[in-house]
Amino acid sequence: MWRLPVIAVFGLAAAVAGAQIATDTGTGVTVRALDKLTGQVSDVEIPARQSQRVGRIEITAHECRYPQGNAAGEAYASITVRENGDDLPAFEGWMIASSPALNAMDHPRYDVWVLRCTTS
Repeated sequence: MWRLPVIAVFGLAAAVAGAQIATDTGTGVTVRALDKLTGQVSDVEIPARQSQRVGRIEITAHECRYPQGNAAGEAYASITVRENGDDLPAFEGWMIASSPALNAMDHPRYDVWVLRCTTS
């Protein structure tokens, strides 16, 4: 009786592993930052493992990945966003370009989302 659930779990794990997509790593990330107080929108290119200041926040790009051979495809990036004077990050994690609300930054003044990876 217990064999059926075990077989189902291993079958599901094999299906998920087979569905993974090969990716390439970009040289950086392009993000869009919105200052909700002033309405100013900024598109910022940040090289990997570097930071860029936008208003009162600093955005650090750790890594950006995209489907192999399709740089314009589904980008996802690891970023950290810190506000001036705060030790704890306002956001730290992965964002997906086509689904920014999936793992959104919750900040009263700024919105930040990933647009694409840069490749050169």
